[in-house]
Amino acid sequence: MHERFKELNTLRNQIFIGFLLVMLIILLVSGVFVYERVSSLLKNNAERHIQQTAVQASGRLDAQIDQIDSLMEQVANHPTVQKLLLEELGGKEVSFNQRQSLLQVVSSYQAYLPSVGSLELYTADYDLLFPIKDGMLSTRIESRHISEANLQKGRLVWIGMDPNDDQSLLAIRQVSLMDRWFSRGGYLIARIQRSYFQLNDPLAESDSGESILLVDDKGQLLGSGDDPAMSLLPLLGSTEQTVEFQGKEYVQVKQRSEKTNWTLLVLTPVSYVTAGLSVLRTVLLISGGIGTLLFLIMSFLLSTMITRPIMQLIRAMRKSRMGVLTPSPHPQAVSTMEIRELNNTYNGMIANMNELIRVVYEKEVLQSRTELKALQAQINPHFLFNTLEAFNWSLEEKGEEELAGMVVVMSRLFRYIIGNSDKDEWVTLKEEMEQVRRYLQIMEMRLGERFSWSLALAAPESAVPVPKLLVQPIVENAILHGVESRIGNGSVSVTAEPSERAGWTRVSVSDNGPGMDEDKLRALYRTLDGGPSISVKGNGVGLFNVQRRLKLYYSGVEGEMEGLQIVSKPGQGTVIAFEIPNHGGSRDEYGQ
Repeated sequence: MHERFKELNTLRNQIFIGFLLVMLIILLVSGVFVYERVSSLLKNNAERHIQQTAVQASGRLDAQIDQIDSLMEQVANHPTVQKLLLEELGGKEVSFNQRQSLLQVVSSYQAYLPSVGSLELYTADYDLLFPIKDGMLSTRIESRHISEANLQKGRLVWIGMDPNDDQSLLAIRQVSLMDRWFSRGGYLIARIQRSYFQLNDPLAESDSGESILLVDDKGQLLGSGDDPAMSLLPLLGSTEQTVEFQGKEYVQVKQRSEKTNWTLLVLTPVSYVTAGLSVLRTVLLISGGIGTLLFLIMSFLLSTMITRPIMQLIRAMRKSRMGVLTPSPHPQAVSTMEIRELNNTYNGMIANMNELIRVVYEKEVLQSRTELKALQAQINPHFLFNTLEAFNWSLEEKGEEELAGMVVVMSRLFRYIIGNSDKDEWVTLKEEMEQVRRYLQIMEMRLGERFSWSLALAAPESAVPVPKLLVQPIVENAILHGVESRIGNGSVSVTAEPSERAGWTRVSVSDNGPGMDEDKLRALYRTLDGGPSISVKGNGVGLFNVQRRLKLYYSGVEGEMEGLQIVSKPGQGTVIAFEIPNHGGSRDEYGQ
C-alpha cells in the first residue's frame, strides 16, 4: 500500500492534475465569455424594446398633461373667473356670493376629468378666492414655483408632490386678464390624484415584470405607489444598464418628459430579459463536461509516459539549489535512454561545477591573502623610511634633552608596526589614533613651529575595530603634500566621529595646504581606482594602499563601501575621509 502511494505521488500525476486544471480554466473562461456576450446581446435587444415602451409611455403622459393643461386653461379663461379677478385687481372687494358662484364653474369642468381632485384660485396678491376659506398662495407652495409661473406667463408649471397630501400632485399657472392686455390677474392651482399618472404600478409586476416609474429631479416617486417617500435618486443618477431595485436586478431605460421635466424609468427584470439564457447555460455545461472528460483521459495517457527517474533528478536539483551540488543517484539503472542520458549529462555538469568552484575559491583566497600581505609590505617599509628620516632630522636639530623623549616615541612606533601576529592585524580606533598621535609628535619635532596639529576622537568610537595603519598613511600624505608644500605655517586635523549613517563611523584628515584643482583631483581618483604597481614618493601610493585595504577588508559588509572621499579646492586645503562600519570588516575571509 505504501509503495502504491509512493507511485501515485509522482510528477506524472502532477502533470495530469495541471493539464486538467488548465482545461477547466479554458472551458470556464470560454464559457463565461460566450455566456456574457450572448447575455449582453439579449439585454441590448430587450433594451431597445423597453425604449419603445418608454417612448409610448411618455406619449401617454404628454397626452394626460395636455388634458390637465386644457382644463386649467378653460377655467382660467372663463368669464366669471376673469370678471372676479379683474374686479379684485381694480380694488373692488369680491362678495361671498360671487365666490360661491365659482363652485358651479369649477364643478362643471371638473366633471370631465374626475382625477383632478380640486382647483384653487388665488388673486394677484396671493389671497385665496376659491374654495371659500382663508389661505395664502405664499404659504401653499414655495416662492420659486410662483416665480416660475410668472416667467411662463400662462403656461402650465408642474410643482410635484402636494406638501399637504402625499397622494396628490400640484400644477400652477398664471391667470392672464384678457381685458387688461393679458396682465397678471391671479393664479390657478390644480391638485391631481397620483392615480391619474398610473402608467404602471411599480410594486405590481405584469407578465414580464415590467415597471414604469414617474420620478422628478429629486428622485421622488410621483406615480401611483404605496410608498411616496421612496427615494429613486440612485436609479435616476445611475448610468449603468443594469441596476438593483428593491432587492432585484432590472434593465433600466430612461425617458424624460419635456413638458414636466420629469423622468420615466422603465424597469424590466433581468430574469425576464435573460430567460433564454437558461438553455444556453445548459448547453455550455454539457459540452464543457464532455470536453473535460475527454481531456482528462488524454492527459492521463500522456502523463503515464513521464517516469520516476525524473523525480529523482528533480530532488537532486533541489539540493543543488540549496547550495549543495549533488549528482543524481544510480543513473545507469534507468531503462529509458533519454532519461539516462539526461542523468549522465547532469552528473557530468555537477562534477565540473564542483571542480570549478573549488579551484576558483582557492585562487580567490590565495590572491586575497597575497594582495593584503603585499599592501601591508608596501606600507611598512615606506613608513619606516619616513620615520628614520624624521629621527635623522631630530638628531641634527635637537639636543640630547629631547632625544630621550623621541627615542621613547619611536620605540612605541616600531613596536606598533612590527607586530606580525594574526591578532595584531586588527586594532581599535583608539589604538590607531594613538599611533597617529605619535607620528604627529615626531613630525612636530621635525617641522618645528611651522607645524600644528589636532586630534579628536569621540568616546563611543574608541572601540571600533580597524585594520592597522589605516589612518597614518592619510596623515602622512597630508603633511607631505599639504604642510610641506605650503609657504608658512601648516596644520593637520584628524577627527573620528559618528557618521550620518547609523552604525558607521567617519574618519577625516584635513590640512590647510595649497589644495588641488579639478584636473588634479580627477587624476588622483583615477590613481586610486587603478593604482601604481611600485612605491614611489609623491605618487599617491599611500592613499592607494588605504583605498585597496578598505575595499578588501570591508567587501562583505552591509551597506555601500564608498572608499576614500576627497574634497579639495586650490588655496583652501584638502579633506580626505572615509566611513567604516562599527562592527568591523570581513576578518575571517582572508585569514585575519
